[in-house]
Amino acid sequence: MTPEAEAPGAILSQGRAAVYEEPIGPGGVRIRERPLTEAAPGTVAVTLRAASINHLDLWLAHGAQRITPPRVIAADGAGVVQSSGDVAWRPGDEVVLFPTLCCWECEWCRAGENVRCPRFGVLGEHSDGTACERIHIDARNVFRKPAGLTWTEAAAFPLTFLTAWRMLTTRAQVRADETVLVVGAGAGVAVAAIRIAKHLGARVLATSRSEAKRRRALELGAEAVFDSADFSHAVRRATGDGVDVVFEHVGPATLEESMRSLALGGRIVTCGSTSGVKAEISMPRLFFRHAGLLGSTMGNASEFEAVLKAIDTGLRPVVDSVYPLSDVKGALTRLDASSQFGKVVLSIP
Repeated sequence: MTPEAEAPGAILSQGRAAVYEEPIGPGGVRIRERPLTEAAPGTVAVTLRAASINHLDLWLAHGAQRITPPRVIAADGAGVVQSSGDVAWRPGDEVVLFPTLCCWECEWCRAGENVRCPRFGVLGEHSDGTACERIHIDARNVFRKPAGLTWTEAAAFPLTFLTAWRMLTTRAQVRADETVLVVGAGAGVAVAAIRIAKHLGARVLATSRSEAKRRRALELGAEAVFDSADFSHAVRRATGDGVDVVFEHVGPATLEESMRSLALGGRIVTCGSTSGVKAEISMPRLFFRHAGLLGSTMGNASEFEAVLKAIDTGLRPVVDSVYPLSDVKGALTRLDASSQFGKVVLSIP
């Protein structure tokens, strides 16, 4: 996901900030100090209480995103309005940030399709991000923080829950009578998918290489779990014909097994490829089984609003661990080791 031009917006990360400086992994992200200023017209200055990191930040740190440093990392953040250049927001308002970047003015944005904006981007990748003490951001990227969430929880859901919500509701159009297989349980987006699929009323199955993560998936509501190696036979035994939807983000390492796990007319929806960028599929299995293969990235403002409403009715993120902003290297190292189950969060005093 590397648009030719950066996404627009006067996004400024200020104060102490976690800055990607060298493509050497977690050690290449360092704490630096940036000057503080007031919000410009049309923007909101938010004093951040928490941010969270994603695999995107890890790839950035390893130099895999073709982003020229320096860049403040992280797409997820929640905090308090410090100053506002927009009448909709006042100092003291508790807010959470919508992580999709867009121009807000083009034909697609006016139609509510922010992800199709020619200047689409991701906060923390195509602009500076939320791993900082204060951020200036377009007022249209600011939403009320759900009252029932702690600061840590509020910073843990935006990117992963928005991504998983669009994948399951808009792209795969999961119904309450369907079965969803979540591949690679443990990653933030996969944990979000388990929670959202259960919220939608679907039956949920999950895979993981880790026995501990399989147990955690069962605790979240998965009805059955499988090792990530050769899981299709076990899935088909458990379901009869296979599952209606496979939630994918792993890629080449699991895609063929995901295809084998589909019921007739099932569909795979994917948002990533952590195991590589190229995969082979069996074409006869695709067309003889009437299968669907769907791609998805991030989500629109209306989908973010739908996630917020679901949170108000009980949907909750899962926090794996919390690190101070000063130990961003430790947070990224945990993610790099694939040790996490849920989101790794940075606390910002």
